Amino acid sequence: MTRYALRVASVGAALGLWQLLTSLNIDLWLRFSQFPTVADVARAFGDRLAGDDYWTDLTDSLTRIVTGFLLAAVLGVATGVLVARSRLAEDLLGPILEVVRPIPAIALVPVAILLFPSNEQGIVFITFTAAFFPVLVSTRHAVRALPPGWEEAVRTMGGGRWRILGSVVLPGALPGIFGGLSVGIGVSWICVISAEMISGQYGVGYRTWQDYTVVDYPGVFVGMVTIGVLGWATSTAVELLGRRLTRWLPRTSYVPTGRARPKSPRSAAPAPAALPAVPTGPEPEEARDEHLV
Repeated sequence: MTRYALRVASVGAALGLWQLLTSLNIDLWLRFSQFPTVADVARAFGDRLAGDDYWTDLTDSLTRIVTGFLLAAVLGVATGVLVARSRLAEDLLGPILEVVRPIPAIALVPVAILLFPSNEQGIVFITFTAAFFPVLVSTRHAVRALPPGWEEAVRTMGGGRWRILGSVVLPGALPGIFGGLSVGIGVSWICVISAEMISGQYGVGYRTWQDYTVVDYPGVFVGMVTIGVLGWATSTAVELLGRRLTRWLPRTSYVPTGRARPKSPRSAAPAPAALPAVPTGPEPEEARDEHLV
Protein backbone atom coordinates (compact mmCIF):
# COMPACT_ATOMS: atom_id res chain seq x y z
CA MET A 1 0.00 0.00 0.00
CA THR A 2 2.91 2.33 0.70
CA ARG A 3 4.30 1.83 -2.80
CA TYR A 4 0.92 2.56 -4.41
CA ALA A 5 0.53 5.64 -2.23
CA LEU A 6 3.95 6.89 -3.35
CA ARG A 7 3.02 6.39 -6.99
CA VAL A 8 -0.24 8.29 -6.62
CA ALA A 9 1.56 11.04 -4.70
CA SER A 10 4.21 11.40 -7.43
CA VAL A 11 1.54 11.79 -10.13
CA GLY A 12 -0.35 14.29 -7.97
CA ALA A 13 2.82 16.29 -7.32
CA ALA A 14 3.60 16.43 -11.06
CA LEU A 15 0.08 17.63 -11.86
CA GLY A 16 0.24 20.20 -9.05
CA LEU A 17 3.56 21.55 -10.33
CA TRP A 18 2.14 21.73 -13.86
CA GLN A 19 -0.92 23.67 -12.64
CA LEU A 20 1.24 26.03 -10.60
CA LEU A 21 3.71 26.85 -13.38
CA THR A 22 1.04 27.36 -16.04
CA SER A 23 -1.42 29.31 -13.91
CA LEU A 24 1.32 31.72 -12.79
CA ASN A 25 2.62 32.09 -16.40
CA ILE A 26 6.17 31.28 -15.38
CA ASP A 27 8.66 32.25 -18.14
CA LEU A 28 12.24 31.73 -17.10
CA TRP A 29 13.97 29.62 -19.73
CA LEU A 30 11.03 27.28 -20.45
CA ARG A 31 7.87 29.12 -21.51
CA PHE A 32 5.14 27.64 -19.36
CA SER A 33 2.86 30.56 -20.24
CA GLN A 34 2.27 28.86 -23.61
CA PHE A 35 0.98 25.69 -21.94
CA PRO A 36 -2.66 25.05 -21.04
CA THR A 37 -3.35 24.49 -17.38
CA VAL A 38 -4.41 21.16 -15.91
CA ALA A 39 -7.92 22.57 -15.50
CA ASP A 40 -8.07 23.52 -19.20
CA VAL A 41 -6.97 20.02 -20.24
CA ALA A 42 -9.47 18.43 -17.85
CA ARG A 43 -12.34 20.48 -19.33
CA ALA A 44 -11.27 19.60 -22.88
CA PHE A 45 -11.03 15.95 -21.87
CA GLY A 46 -14.57 16.01 -20.50
CA ASP A 47 -15.88 17.57 -23.71
CA ARG A 48 -14.13 14.90 -25.81
CA LEU A 49 -15.50 12.05 -23.71
CA ALA A 50 -19.02 13.32 -24.32
CA GLY A 51 -18.59 13.18 -28.12
CA ASP A 52 -18.51 10.28 -30.58
CA ASP A 53 -15.31 11.24 -32.41
CA TYR A 54 -13.11 10.49 -29.40
CA TRP A 55 -14.35 6.91 -29.10
CA THR A 56 -14.09 6.38 -32.87
CA ASP A 57 -10.47 7.54 -32.80
CA LEU A 58 -9.77 5.35 -29.79
CA THR A 59 -11.26 2.27 -31.44
CA ASP A 60 -9.36 2.84 -34.70
CA SER A 61 -5.99 3.27 -32.98
CA LEU A 62 -6.50 0.21 -30.76
CA THR A 63 -7.55 -1.90 -33.75
CA ARG A 64 -4.43 -0.90 -35.67
CA ILE A 65 -2.17 -1.57 -32.68
CA VAL A 66 -3.68 -4.96 -31.85
CA THR A 67 -3.61 -6.15 -35.47
CA GLY A 68 -0.05 -5.06 -36.18
CA PHE A 69 1.29 -6.18 -32.82
CA LEU A 70 -0.24 -9.66 -32.99
CA LEU A 71 1.20 -10.16 -36.48
CA ALA A 72 4.59 -8.97 -35.25
CA ALA A 73 4.44 -11.25 -32.19
CA VAL A 74 3.68 -14.38 -34.21
CA LEU A 75 6.06 -13.71 -37.12
CA GLY A 76 8.78 -12.21 -34.92
CA VAL A 77 8.91 -15.21 -32.59
CA ALA A 78 8.76 -17.69 -35.49
CA THR A 79 11.49 -15.89 -37.45
CA GLY A 80 13.68 -15.44 -34.37
CA VAL A 81 13.52 -19.15 -33.52
CA LEU A 82 14.16 -20.12 -37.15
CA VAL A 83 17.20 -17.84 -37.51
CA ALA A 84 18.61 -18.92 -34.14
CA ARG A 85 18.36 -22.65 -34.84
CA SER A 86 18.99 -22.92 -38.57
CA ARG A 87 22.23 -21.89 -40.25
CA LEU A 88 20.54 -21.95 -43.64
CA ALA A 89 17.82 -19.57 -42.46
CA GLU A 90 20.42 -17.32 -40.87
CA ASP A 91 22.40 -17.16 -44.13
CA LEU A 92 19.29 -16.51 -46.25
CA LEU A 93 17.35 -14.13 -43.99
CA GLY A 94 20.04 -12.66 -41.74
CA PRO A 95 21.58 -10.16 -44.19
CA ILE A 96 18.18 -8.86 -45.35
CA LEU A 97 16.89 -8.47 -41.80
CA GLU A 98 20.03 -6.72 -40.60
CA VAL A 99 19.87 -4.22 -43.49
CA VAL A 100 16.19 -3.41 -42.94
CA ARG A 101 16.30 -3.39 -39.12
CA PRO A 102 18.09 -0.02 -38.65
CA ILE A 103 15.54 1.78 -40.87
CA PRO A 104 13.01 3.60 -38.63
CA ALA A 105 9.51 2.28 -39.12
CA ILE A 106 8.16 5.79 -39.61
CA ALA A 107 10.55 6.20 -42.56
CA LEU A 108 8.62 3.42 -44.29
CA VAL A 109 5.46 5.54 -44.54
CA PRO A 110 6.14 6.45 -48.23
CA VAL A 111 6.75 2.75 -48.96
CA ALA A 112 3.46 1.84 -47.25
CA ILE A 113 1.56 4.49 -49.22
CA LEU A 114 2.95 3.17 -52.51
CA LEU A 115 2.67 -0.51 -51.61
CA PHE A 116 -0.78 -0.87 -50.05
CA PRO A 117 -4.10 0.07 -51.65
CA SER A 118 -5.47 1.78 -48.52
CA ASN A 119 -4.09 3.97 -45.74
CA GLU A 120 -5.49 1.58 -43.13
CA GLN A 121 -3.37 -1.32 -44.37
CA GLY A 122 -0.33 0.93 -44.59
CA ILE A 123 -0.70 2.05 -40.96
CA VAL A 124 -1.03 -1.57 -39.81
CA PHE A 125 2.13 -2.36 -41.79
CA ILE A 126 4.02 0.45 -40.02
CA THR A 127 2.81 -0.84 -36.65
CA PHE A 128 3.83 -4.38 -37.54
CA THR A 129 7.31 -3.30 -38.68
CA ALA A 130 7.88 -1.30 -35.50
CA ALA A 131 7.17 -4.28 -33.22
CA PHE A 132 8.62 -7.02 -35.43
CA PHE A 133 12.32 -6.32 -35.03
CA PRO A 134 12.42 -5.97 -31.21
CA VAL A 135 10.56 -9.29 -30.93
CA LEU A 136 12.82 -10.92 -33.52
CA VAL A 137 16.08 -9.81 -31.91
CA SER A 138 14.99 -10.69 -28.36
CA THR A 139 13.77 -14.12 -29.44
CA ARG A 140 16.96 -14.85 -31.36
CA HIS A 141 19.20 -13.94 -28.43
CA ALA A 142 17.01 -15.83 -25.93
CA VAL A 143 17.07 -19.03 -28.00
CA ARG A 144 20.83 -18.86 -28.53
CA ALA A 145 21.40 -18.35 -24.79
CA LEU A 146 19.64 -21.59 -23.80
CA PRO A 147 21.92 -24.13 -22.08
CA PRO A 148 22.71 -26.94 -24.54
CA GLY A 149 22.28 -29.51 -21.79
CA TRP A 150 18.50 -29.05 -21.83
CA GLU A 151 18.25 -30.09 -25.46
CA GLU A 152 20.66 -32.96 -24.97
CA ALA A 153 18.56 -34.26 -22.08
CA VAL A 154 15.42 -34.34 -24.24
CA ARG A 155 17.29 -36.08 -27.05
CA THR A 156 18.60 -38.66 -24.60
CA MET A 157 15.04 -39.49 -23.59
CA GLY A 158 14.00 -39.96 -27.22
CA GLY A 159 12.52 -36.53 -27.94
CA GLY A 160 12.51 -35.31 -31.53
CA ARG A 161 12.80 -31.84 -33.07
CA TRP A 162 9.21 -30.76 -32.37
CA ARG A 163 9.41 -32.10 -28.82
CA ILE A 164 12.53 -30.02 -28.21
CA LEU A 165 10.86 -26.96 -29.69
CA GLY A 166 7.76 -27.28 -27.52
CA SER A 167 9.40 -28.47 -24.30
CA VAL A 168 12.77 -26.68 -24.28
CA VAL A 169 13.16 -23.87 -26.80
CA LEU A 170 9.90 -21.94 -26.42
CA PRO A 171 9.49 -22.30 -22.63
CA GLY A 172 13.16 -21.50 -22.03
CA ALA A 173 13.08 -18.44 -24.28
CA LEU A 174 9.82 -17.03 -22.89
CA PRO A 175 11.45 -14.43 -20.59
CA GLY A 176 13.46 -13.00 -23.47
CA ILE A 177 10.48 -13.17 -25.83
CA PHE A 178 8.30 -11.15 -23.46
CA GLY A 179 11.10 -8.64 -23.03
CA GLY A 180 10.95 -8.06 -26.77
CA LEU A 181 7.17 -7.90 -26.72
CA SER A 182 7.23 -5.22 -24.00
CA VAL A 183 9.62 -3.11 -26.06
CA GLY A 184 7.68 -3.80 -29.26
CA ILE A 185 4.32 -2.62 -27.92
CA GLY A 186 5.84 0.70 -26.85
CA VAL A 187 7.55 1.28 -30.18
CA SER A 188 4.31 0.33 -31.95
CA TRP A 189 2.45 3.15 -30.21
CA ILE A 190 5.13 5.67 -31.20
CA CYS A 191 4.99 4.65 -34.84
CA VAL A 192 1.22 4.23 -35.18
CA ILE A 193 0.64 7.74 -33.83
CA SER A 194 3.22 9.16 -36.24
CA ALA A 195 1.69 7.22 -39.15
CA GLU A 196 -1.79 8.48 -38.25
CA MET A 197 -0.49 12.04 -38.20
CA ILE A 198 0.95 11.65 -41.70
CA SER A 199 -1.54 9.49 -43.57
CA GLY A 200 -4.45 8.65 -41.29
CA GLN A 201 -8.05 9.76 -41.44
CA TYR A 202 -9.10 8.72 -37.96
CA GLY A 203 -7.21 7.81 -34.83
CA VAL A 204 -5.69 9.46 -31.77
CA GLY A 205 -2.61 10.59 -33.68
CA TYR A 206 -4.68 12.09 -36.50
CA ARG A 207 -6.91 13.98 -34.04
CA THR A 208 -3.92 15.27 -32.06
CA TRP A 209 -2.33 16.65 -35.22
CA GLN A 210 -5.59 18.27 -36.28
CA ASP A 211 -5.85 19.99 -32.90
CA TYR A 212 -2.33 21.33 -33.33
CA THR A 213 -3.11 22.74 -36.79
CA VAL A 214 -6.12 24.66 -35.44
CA VAL A 215 -4.14 25.84 -32.36
CA ASP A 216 -6.28 23.86 -29.91
CA TYR A 217 -3.54 23.17 -27.36
CA PRO A 218 -5.79 21.66 -24.67
CA GLY A 219 -6.95 19.18 -27.34
CA VAL A 220 -3.31 18.37 -28.13
CA PHE A 221 -2.71 17.52 -24.48
CA VAL A 222 -5.86 15.40 -24.42
CA GLY A 223 -4.37 13.35 -27.24
CA MET A 224 -1.03 13.09 -25.44
CA VAL A 225 -2.66 11.91 -22.22
CA THR A 226 -4.76 9.39 -24.16
CA ILE A 227 -1.68 8.01 -25.91
CA GLY A 228 0.16 7.71 -22.61
CA VAL A 229 -2.70 5.90 -20.88
CA LEU A 230 -3.23 3.52 -23.79
CA GLY A 231 0.48 2.76 -24.00
CA TRP A 232 0.67 2.11 -20.26
CA ALA A 233 -2.42 -0.15 -20.34
CA THR A 234 -1.19 -2.28 -23.26
CA SER A 235 2.34 -2.57 -21.86
CA THR A 236 0.93 -3.62 -18.49
CA ALA A 237 -1.25 -6.24 -20.19
CA VAL A 238 1.80 -7.70 -21.97
CA GLU A 239 3.78 -7.73 -18.73
CA LEU A 240 1.00 -9.42 -16.78
CA LEU A 241 0.62 -12.06 -19.49
CA GLY A 242 4.37 -12.66 -19.38
CA ARG A 243 4.30 -13.09 -15.60
CA ARG A 244 1.39 -15.47 -15.94
CA LEU A 245 3.17 -17.65 -18.50
CA THR A 246 6.50 -17.62 -16.62
CA ARG A 247 5.26 -18.37 -13.12
CA TRP A 248 8.05 -20.92 -12.74
CA LEU A 249 10.67 -18.16 -12.77
CA PRO A 250 12.04 -16.98 -9.40
CA ARG A 251 10.86 -13.49 -8.48
CA THR A 252 12.67 -10.86 -6.43
CA SER A 253 11.11 -8.73 -3.73
CA TYR A 254 12.78 -5.86 -1.91
CA VAL A 255 13.15 -5.81 1.85
CA PRO A 256 13.60 -2.64 3.98
CA THR A 257 17.34 -3.27 4.33
CA GLY A 258 17.70 -2.83 0.56
CA ARG A 259 18.75 -6.41 -0.06
CA ALA A 260 16.82 -8.46 -2.60
CA ARG A 261 15.49 -11.84 -1.66
CA PRO A 262 13.96 -14.50 -3.90
CA LYS A 263 10.19 -14.64 -3.88
CA SER A 264 8.31 -17.83 -4.62
CA PRO A 265 5.34 -17.65 -7.02
CA ARG A 266 3.07 -18.94 -4.26
CA SER A 267 3.57 -18.33 -0.58
CA ALA A 268 4.70 -21.50 1.09
CA ALA A 269 3.96 -22.46 4.66
CA PRO A 270 6.94 -22.95 6.99
CA ALA A 271 8.28 -26.44 6.76
CA PRO A 272 7.71 -28.62 9.84
CA ALA A 273 10.69 -29.53 11.93
CA ALA A 274 12.40 -32.70 10.85
CA LEU A 275 11.77 -35.72 13.04
CA PRO A 276 14.81 -37.39 14.54
CA ALA A 277 15.98 -40.41 12.64
CA VAL A 278 15.12 -43.71 14.24
CA PRO A 279 17.86 -46.32 13.98
CA THR A 280 16.56 -49.40 12.23
CA GLY A 281 19.67 -51.48 12.06
CA PRO A 282 22.15 -51.86 9.24
CA GLU A 283 20.91 -50.99 5.79
CA PRO A 284 20.88 -53.66 3.11
CA GLU A 285 23.49 -53.21 0.39
CA GLU A 286 20.84 -52.51 -2.27
CA ALA A 287 19.26 -49.75 -0.16
CA ARG A 288 22.65 -48.12 0.41
CA ASP A 289 23.40 -48.19 -3.32
CA GLU A 290 19.98 -46.70 -4.16
CA HIS A 291 20.49 -43.98 -1.59
CA LEU A 292 23.84 -43.06 -3.13
CA VAL A 293 22.30 -42.89 -6.60
